[in-house]
Amino acid sequence: MVDVADGTDKVAGSVARTEDDQSGKMHAKHSAIGFEEHHERTSVLGELHARPLLPTKIPRAVFHFGFITSEAEAAEDRARIADMAKARGLPTPDAHDKYHRFDFGRWDLRWEQHTEFTTYTWSTSLSTDEPFAMANPLKDGDVQFKAPGPLIVAVNLALTDRTKLSAPVADYFKPDSLCVIKAVDGQARIATDFVVDTAGFTRILVESKGMSETHAGRLVQRVLEIETYRTLALLGLPKARSIAPELGRMEAGIAEITSNIAAVDDHLDSHTLLRHLGRMAADIEALSAKNSFRFSATRAYYDLVESRIKSIQEQPDAGHVSITAFFNRRLVPAIETCNAVEARQERLSLQLARAADLLRTGIQFDLEQQNRDLLESMDRRAKLQLRLQQTVEGLSVAAISYYIVGLITYLAKGLADLSPTPERFSPTIVTALSVPLVIGGVWYITRRLKDRYVDDQ
Repeated sequence: MVDVADGTDKVAGSVARTEDDQSGKMHAKHSAIGFEEHHERTSVLGELHARPLLPTKIPRAVFHFGFITSEAEAAEDRARIADMAKARGLPTPDAHDKYHRFDFGRWDLRWEQHTEFTTYTWSTSLSTDEPFAMANPLKDGDVQFKAPGPLIVAVNLALTDRTKLSAPVADYFKPDSLCVIKAVDGQARIATDFVVDTAGFTRILVESKGMSETHAGRLVQRVLEIETYRTLALLGLPKARSIAPELGRMEAGIAEITSNIAAVDDHLDSHTLLRHLGRMAADIEALSAKNSFRFSATRAYYDLVESRIKSIQEQPDAGHVSITAFFNRRLVPAIETCNAVEARQERLSLQLARAADLLRTGIQFDLEQQNRDLLESMDRRAKLQLRLQQTVEGLSVAAISYYIVGLITYLAKGLADLSPTPERFSPTIVTALSVPLVIGGVWYITRRLKDRYVDDQ
């Protein structure tokens, strides 16, 4: 029987949405309550039920695969899942479903899609006391599927009764990396070495000690998530290692430029350094943009790993290394390396910004010095022009006065000739008396014209 567990089909009062064929927009209808609902209400409420934890029978063999998938690969994989269900006469997942569960008879399949990866979890009844004796489901004629993307996680998990094991736990794992813990208040024991075996799987053994099927289902899901998120979190480590040398070169370049800033004497050299800093800033921003998602995802996945370990209620098993202790020794340094490289990127950006500000400050100071010198030069020229203008103004008054006095002289001589008593009228005296009056009048008129021009400005 197929169990289609999409929570968006189970939320009471769900929004019925229809697509307008002409506009292509989504319109929300009224709910059973009688109010028009937000078009994302179904998606938001259904997210809590999208990936339910289902009861699991004991004993059980589980094969878990995780594939890195792009948006296009995820859409293609969803279509293949629908075709697989349709070919077997089973209910198909909705076009927007991220989870579906199939019952193929002997095998159960749990299919999930996440932001950047897709998982296939095949499980079947474990019919032997050897926990890892079950064959790979891909070699089973009844199980066939195409990988939606590159494989990143492969887990062979055996869920068995603790009293049914044919050999000690240590016989199934490498002793130098074996981790054994108690979980679910001592109702289960988990053992793994986080090592890929010859078949390509990471082995995990979950031993039940009176654990219910509900607890078993939850525990198995959480343990698979620990391995999945642990692997995905480590994807940031190769990135961190690959860009570390480039960051080292950039740091050396910034140190060299910073040391040269103090020795710059020419503004042309300053502009050359500023262009160099601009190119380095563009490089570091491109590098940061290229790797920021990976480092952010690394932190998010590691947080999920810690959350899942806490949820299984890990307790130490005497004489064995716990998963937390193992991760603290192996996983945490890798995460801290990614965090350190990301912090170096951010620090480089800040150093470049400070160096550029310092260089721009120097350039601005040089420009202010040049502007000050230019203003002083202009001030000197203005003073010279004022003196010259005053000199020209004095000469102009003298010249104009000379011509006016000359006209008065001619006028006085004419009046002397017309006078009935020319011996009493002296043109020379008239001319002499007019000189100070003319000079004063010309100077006064010139001054008034100059003051009016200044006021108009």
